[in-house]
Amino acid sequence: MNREHALRFETEFMPRIVERVMRVLGRGVRVEILPYERAAVPTRLHVNADAHRAGDEHRHVYPYPLNVFLTWDDEEIERLLGAGGEARFLRYLDAMAAKLDAWQGARDVDLATRSQAEPSVLFGGLDFEA
Repeated sequence: MNREHALRFETEFMPRIVERVMRVLGRGVRVEILPYERAAVPTRLHVNADAHRAGDEHRHVYPYPLNVFLTWDDEEIERLLGAGGEARFLRYLDAMAAKLDAWQGARDVDLATRSQAEPSVLFGGLDFEA
């Protein structure tokens, strides 16, 4: 992906992803856009929080605090920037809560307790399917 498309993705779409992630995950979560550097270091979303260990209502409490990075497939970003991309993106935002829930089970991350099994987790090559 070229730098111009990366910048457009970062300015037009990433702030809305940040807002939705923060709304879904709630208080205490920090979300930061890490800008595109080069092909090997694409635009990333960094989501982190201190672990929440109060109460026994959650099944998982992993040893590391939440420290997750999300990246999207370049071809998916290119499709998003094309015709019909905005409508597709809105459907994606509507599905964000379900997507976050599915991703956590695949990588030993528990969003409710803000904890995970590894020091850092990458959810890479994501798409914009709802």
